Amino acid sequence: MATTPRFQIRPAQLEDAQGIRQLYLAVARIEGGLARVESEISEEYIHHNLSSGIHKGVCLVAVQDTQIIAEIHAYPPFPKVFAHVLSDLTIAVHPEFQGSGVGRAIFTELLSTVKEQQAHILRVELIARESNQKAIRFYQSLGFEIEGAMKGRIRRPDGNFEADIPMAWVRTNTHP
Repeated sequence: MATTPRFQIRPAQLEDAQGIRQLYLAVARIEGGLARVESEISEEYIHHNLSSGIHKGVCLVAVQDTQIIAEIHAYPPFPKVFAHVLSDLTIAVHPEFQGSGVGRAIFTELLSTVKEQQAHILRVELIARESNQKAIRFYQSLGFEIEGAMKGRIRRPDGNFEADIPMAWVRTNTHP
């Protein structure tokens, strides 16, 4: 468990669902903050990601006082051929805490958890929208590499399209 004077990072619990939903609603209000808009942040969506992360992958929260200020989760896709992969990675940092280091801290904790507790995980995948160059550089600074571009995958609110950029962190000294 990582701790700083400002926040604590810990494994998420099912009881965190409401706090995580409030976090996601706040982040979804920012254009480009999440792929989902506010109306798509349902209790079912939160429960699915929280439960999947807790039971099959990794799900962490950053908490300041009693408020969840960040959440990150990833879990293996269903077919067993992907059991060595964590995918569907999503990170959400409350708008008031973006740029404060909480995102790097929670992401670093996720990768440390994978390295130290999940030796069978050889690959962690995420997707970033091409216009979010700040996020792409951030992920690269954590060891993720760009693996291509899914052109025209995202339809922006203005009706134009942009690419999704698949990225992956691969455990060193292995050959998946």
